[in-house]
Amino acid sequence: MQYWLVKSEPEAYSWADLVKDGKTSWTGVRNFQARNNIVQMKTGDPVLFYHSVSEKAIVGIAKVDREAYQDPTSDDARWQTVDLVPTRDFKEPVTLDQIKKDNRLENIALLRQSRLSVMPLKPEEYDTILGLGN
Repeated sequence: MQYWLVKSEPEAYSWADLVKDGKTSWTGVRNFQARNNIVQMKTGDPVLFYHSVSEKAIVGIAKVDREAYQDPTSDDARWQTVDLVPTRDFKEPVTLDQIKKDNRLENIALLRQSRLSVMPLKPEEYDTILGLGN
């Protein structure tokens, strides 16, 4: 099992939208590194859902429901998507400021590659964030 973090502007597609929809295809990724991460995602992998730009906080946990397939929003077969389903809300959102202040998270991809929309997490990073959000 691998752990992941996906980012979305809540004004474009929020955690509440995913919960309401019950499932979504993570379409529109047009960065090769993020795409490479998408193709590594496996069914059942946990995914932290991060609200970028306006909120800057991790707000929920989803999981991969369907592994990589061609993104239907592109005719180019190189662009892939996965399906995500919501698992649960965080009791308290974990803010970017909290992450920056926690020494255990100093090497997290969210801080090193802040523009990347799909990124892997180490198991200990995932566990630390879960602890902060509960």
